[in-house]
This record gives sequence, structure tokens and C-alpha cells, in this order.
Amino acid sequence: MHVALKGVRSTMELSATLSAMTPARLLIAAAALGLLALLVVGLTELHSSPSSSPEKLTRAQTRERLRGSPAELAALHDQAGELLGGGLNALRARLRALRGEPVVLNKWASWCGPCRAEFGAFQRASVAMGRRVAFVGVDSGDTSRADASAFLRSFPVSYPSYYDQSGRAGLALTDSTFTPVTVFYNRAGARYIHQGPYPSAAKLEADVHRYALAG
Repeated sequence: MHVALKGVRSTMELSATLSAMTPARLLIAAAALGLLALLVVGLTELHSSPSSSPEKLTRAQTRERLRGSPAELAALHDQAGELLGGGLNALRARLRALRGEPVVLNKWASWCGPCRAEFGAFQRASVAMGRRVAFVGVDSGDTSRADASAFLRSFPVSYPSYYDQSGRAGLALTDSTFTPVTVFYNRAGARYIHQGPYPSAAKLEADVHRYALAG
């Protein structure tokens, strides 16, 4: 009986407290409780979600997975992670040599946060699809070649990039001053331009199939 009375008294006290609160204070309290609930849910999901760390391949493993690529694609793989000179003229010459092959051209820069975020997707997709599709990078608008080279050492990929300090090559080939931008060419030379970063290798590979391998 004592416990029941205590529970009734507590309920009455809580009701009295809520009644005494102004509408503004009630709204603030409700918002605080809602924020606390979201925080608890977010932390729960963070701790319960499985690790999604990508597989890291050595240069030897990458070469082995790309063994047997057509000559033009193998030539790209031989220059994996290199930062090539020559600017727009050299890049256009490379694209002419790749005519008839599906091509993925990715414009990036070492100072670009979204570029860093998407480079893991390009690492994985370029190995998974590198025997059928040519991947090429263009380091556009990077004032420091040393920073660009350091970036490529941190994010090794199976293809080379062309150094474009002025940004002229990147603008000419992507029709955009934005970074990152990815351009897809199918075998017939039709072009599709994707603005912005890729959140995953799966999304990138889906677009490779849709825009580079189709048609």
C-alpha cells in the first residue's frame, strides 16, 4: 500500500511540474528528449554495424588480377600510380589511342576532400573492371606536383594520372570547373559526365556498366 501511494504521489508531482511549465519550456524539453533519443539510436547503430574497411591490395596482387588485359589497357597498368606530364595534348593523345575501348576518366586534385573520399571506390573498381575498361586520371588544378604525387602514394590506383596544373585539361574534357568529375566513354565514343564524388565502388561500377560498357 505504501509503495502504491508513493507511485501515485510521484505521478501527481510530475503532473504538477509539467502543468507549471510554460509552453515554451515544454517545447524545449521535448526537443531535448528527441535529440537525446536520436543520439542513443545513432551510437547504437555505430557500435552494432559491421566493419566496411575495403580490401587493400599490394602492387603485386593488383598486377596479378589484371594479368591478361588487352595491350592498351596493360600499358595503363604498367604506369599504375604515375603522374604523367604533357597536359591536355598528351591526355588527348592517350584517349585517341584508347578509341574503341570503354574509358573512365576521373578528374581529381590532392586538395579536394570529396576526391579523397571517392578514391577508394576507384581503387577497387579499376581492379575489378580493369581488364575490360580503361581508367585514366587527370590531376586538375593542383599547384603542387609534390602534393599530387604524395596523394597517389597514399591512394594507389592501377592506372596513371596526367598532371594538369592550370586546370585547362580538366575543363576541356569535363566541361566543368568542379572537382571531382568522372567522364565515361563507350566504345562508340559517346560521352556521359558525372558531377561529384562516388560514395561506393558498387555505385561507380553500376555507372561503368551503364555508360561505358553499354552501347
